[in-house]
Amino acid sequence: MDFFTTFSNSTIAFIVVIGLLVFVHEFGHYWMALWNGVKVEVFSIGFGPEIYGWNNKRGTRWRIALVPLGGYVKMFGDEDPASVEHHKDNTVALTPEQRSQAFFAKSIGQRAAIVAAGPLINFLFTLIVLAGLYLTVGQPRTLPYVESVTEGMPAQMAGIKAGDTISSVNGQKVDRFQDIQEYMALNLDKPVDIGINRDGQALTFHIIPTIEDVQNHRVGRLGIMGQKQEFSKLSPGKALYESVADTFGIIKSTLVGLSQIIMNERSTKELGSVISIAKISGDMVNTSLTETAVALLWFMAVLSANLGLINLFPIPVLDGGHLLFYAIEAIRRRPLSEKAMDYSLRFGLAIVVSIMIFAFWNDLKNFGVVDFISNLIL
Repeated sequence: MDFFTTFSNSTIAFIVVIGLLVFVHEFGHYWMALWNGVKVEVFSIGFGPEIYGWNNKRGTRWRIALVPLGGYVKMFGDEDPASVEHHKDNTVALTPEQRSQAFFAKSIGQRAAIVAAGPLINFLFTLIVLAGLYLTVGQPRTLPYVESVTEGMPAQMAGIKAGDTISSVNGQKVDRFQDIQEYMALNLDKPVDIGINRDGQALTFHIIPTIEDVQNHRVGRLGIMGQKQEFSKLSPGKALYESVADTFGIIKSTLVGLSQIIMNERSTKELGSVISIAKISGDMVNTSLTETAVALLWFMAVLSANLGLINLFPIPVLDGGHLLFYAIEAIRRRPLSEKAMDYSLRFGLAIVVSIMIFAFWNDLKNFGVVDFISNLIL
């Protein structure tokens, strides 16, 4: 594909992916707010000038904005970081009916439920999408059968041969080749004991993986190739069970990966921004509409779980920061001072913006934009 086709595919796929995930997240807040009797004034997909909008019978303004990089739900009486009554804008006299619909007037439990509903519905979305794919398309599975070993790589040097069946990794049972890949992705260069079944004989090989950089991501390599991927359709009960397990697996992998970056076991170059999301979204656009839809659904399921997890981090401006404020309010039996919350909000915003800028810079470097501009200047 030429540049313009690739760019247009990436842009369209990106808007579809981000737009749907933002809608899901904000709908969680919206639905829980209505459930608790809070009036929702605005439901926005995107930021900036409104492109298209309408009012529903509840008085909510639904809008699609120019910049598709997020969204928000504005609730009546929700004015400050912790949405508490002492904010100066809430000192205006309200009628009993208005007060009953104000976000700040709700109990701590109700406010926490409304805030938590966004991330939680992201997890639910991941679970539903995965379960649906396992029921219709099937769960991807590659038998843990060694099709070939790479010459000179750790597996070949340790004695593993084509035709072996891998039964365990460091004592953990292996049912599919993906189990090995997932384990290596989290453990990188740590030594592993690979359990092998060779013609009915149980063998164990001690292997130290080789580390390779794949698009600025450190990956542990054993040098083992599996068979072609297969899809196995699951029963409803099994699909639900596997989708729950895989959702928790995505969350665990993200937490481990972030902790490894913090502990300097992984490079900070692995942090990506919306540019990475757009690139990956574009890469999944195939000639077949069915293949494209399935690939994007897989990607959205993973991204939704990560979006829910990150939003639960206790950083002011994120949902987790709101929940932290409510927890402090519950313990102290009164909210933090407006000044303390204001400083917390600024600190949290600085952290989020700094990470976004750093990730954006990473993408510009990883995709060669920085080198391209430097060459033009020099």
